[in-house]
Amino acid sequence: MPLVIELPHVGESVVEGTIGKWLKQPGDQVERYEPLVEVITDKVTMEIPSPVKGSLVKILAQEGEVVPMGAPLAEIETSESPPESISEGEPSGQPPGESARESAPSVGTTGYLLRDVKPVGPTGGGPVEEEQPAPVAKSGNNGALRVSPAVRRLARQHNIDLSFLAGTGMGGRITRDDVVGYVESGGVQSQAAAPAQAAAPAESSPAISSSGTPAAEREETSGAPDEEYVNLTPVRRLIAEAMVRSVSQIPHAWSMVEVDVSGLVARRAAVRADFNARDGVDLTYLPFIIKAVAESLREHPTLNATWGGDKIILKRRINIGIAVAAPAGLIVPVIHDADRLSIAGLAIALRDLTQRARQNKLTLEDVQQGTFTLNNTGALGSTISQPIINHPQAGILTTEAIQKRPVVVSDAIAIRSMMNLCMSFDHRINDGAEASGFLQSVKGRLEVIGPDTAIY
Repeated sequence: MPLVIELPHVGESVVEGTIGKWLKQPGDQVERYEPLVEVITDKVTMEIPSPVKGSLVKILAQEGEVVPMGAPLAEIETSESPPESISEGEPSGQPPGESARESAPSVGTTGYLLRDVKPVGPTGGGPVEEEQPAPVAKSGNNGALRVSPAVRRLARQHNIDLSFLAGTGMGGRITRDDVVGYVESGGVQSQAAAPAQAAAPAESSPAISSSGTPAAEREETSGAPDEEYVNLTPVRRLIAEAMVRSVSQIPHAWSMVEVDVSGLVARRAAVRADFNARDGVDLTYLPFIIKAVAESLREHPTLNATWGGDKIILKRRINIGIAVAAPAGLIVPVIHDADRLSIAGLAIALRDLTQRARQNKLTLEDVQQGTFTLNNTGALGSTISQPIINHPQAGILTTEAIQKRPVVVSDAIAIRSMMNLCMSFDHRINDGAEASGFLQSVKGRLEVIGPDTAIY
């Protein structure tokens, strides 16, 4: 009897996923923990592994289809017993009369629990095993390795250096089939990987046309030589949906303040070289700003909140999301408990998150439970912006480019380093007074940064 594989629940904030690419097709044999399909959520891209050994009988969710968590993905014919149920026997409350449930047991968080089988994120996951380095061999592929534990284990069994392989999975990910094909070919890269190897850089660093459109995604329209279509990637579609949800459900209001950051510029310049030598991290302006924002959120808790319909939900933890332009699109990794970190700690955490975001190595935990978002649009040269709130948060702040400008100081004109702070806020939760109070709090903290400001 076939076993129905469901899309497992991976976090309360993740409610649906887009089927990216099936790594197996009907009739293929699958091993326990072998990745079946890549699923893209608004948080991360992950691989769903098979909880049993068997044969893939039927695909129930097609590539590009958006499915809710708990939805059936595929049927696998297996002689193995399904994973242990959540309780003794069948879970209570199961809707009767569903044909899929009656014809086959299901594997997921509804039905049977995927106890040791968890979605494999870009950095791996699945069953816990001790990571060991792959056997050393000459490498012809300098790209970052993104493989599941099952693939890494198979490579060790056959004494293969994975860096030598070009992956055929999404974004150049190395799949089990790539390893098997390499072994069966006697160590010669399979032909199927060749186009994927050529396409992989296009996904991480797409070729851009004169119109700014990724060349790999352009498609000329029939009968319309002056136009072209750009096919939406799953990530671009999810970003679009998130933005529409935010502006349609949250009444945005906007405010801006000017900040004299001359002291911040001087303090950073004074400690930057020593900090880099000691911690191996470039000290940017952003950790100073995150520190000021985190402390100000403690004073103004209604900015660290969400709308609850008939109530306002104040968040006790201050988890600040940082908008990062990753290769696949905008993503917001989170610095958890940011108010407990020093400026040095924030700099180290920030570098770790941004690097892994740009390498597609974030985990679900990295992008969950954010309570407020910060976007450094000034790095792009922006001086004023009107950001869209990261739903369902209460506000989002942008830090704009620092510019030297003549300003009046003590009735005299002086050249100062000035920066704009722009904030969009949920007008259901906060009015102008609360939003201005928060901005003035951030401004005040930034303007008192001086030679004695602690870094550690």
